[in-house]
Amino acid sequence: MYYSPSFGMMTPAVKNLIFASITVFLFQILLAPQLDSFLIWFLPDYYQQMIYGHLTAFDAIFGLVPRLTVHHFFIWQVVTYMFLHGGLFHIFFNMFALWMFGIELERTWGTREFYKYFFLTGIAAGVANVLWNWGSVVPTIGASGAVYGILMAYALFFPDRYVYLYFLFPIKVKYLVLIFGGIEFLSMYNQDGVAHVAHLGGMVAGYFYLRHRYRHWGIGQNFFGNFFKKKPPF
Repeated sequence: MYYSPSFGMMTPAVKNLIFASITVFLFQILLAPQLDSFLIWFLPDYYQQMIYGHLTAFDAIFGLVPRLTVHHFFIWQVVTYMFLHGGLFHIFFNMFALWMFGIELERTWGTREFYKYFFLTGIAAGVANVLWNWGSVVPTIGASGAVYGILMAYALFFPDRYVYLYFLFPIKVKYLVLIFGGIEFLSMYNQDGVAHVAHLGGMVAGYFYLRHRYRHWGIGQNFFGNFFKKKPPF
């Protein structure tokens, strides 16, 4: 029998996070470039020279720039970077995954707990990225770290649900997470513009949080053992 994530009506947190992300993305592409001449003065002198082409002052201030976060105390960036995105496909796939896996998790946990988990994994992903890329002046943007945390959560709570990889190949979520985690781990040193360490950070933080938070449900207590046996869905 094939299971698939429960779509249905959007839950409050998922709906609000998607709405906020789309709103910020539209602001990025429509208004942010027009504000460069004003926002640039909030950046250090050496960074002002880097604002050209596709990099706007808005992205530099609200994206996650390790050097600015650490040396200039732009600490808000570990939160705000999640709502910025680098293009249509970037935001589409993040929001699609948030919708696909987030709705059932929010119904299981409640809205407040879902918000807490989303921001916890997103912030943890950001911190991991800062520590890995200490001193970097390149912005990281996107909700992918939190989305990878949500994917981990779905695999822990509904490990034997099926999803269609590339919309074609059925695969259990627990195996999908193992594959995605392995790819991110093996890609950590790649200079391909993808924040692989942030993705891993979101997954790892989500795993340890859920393992503690839902230990009375047995979540994550036998992580690898559960990958090779069936577990009834909640």
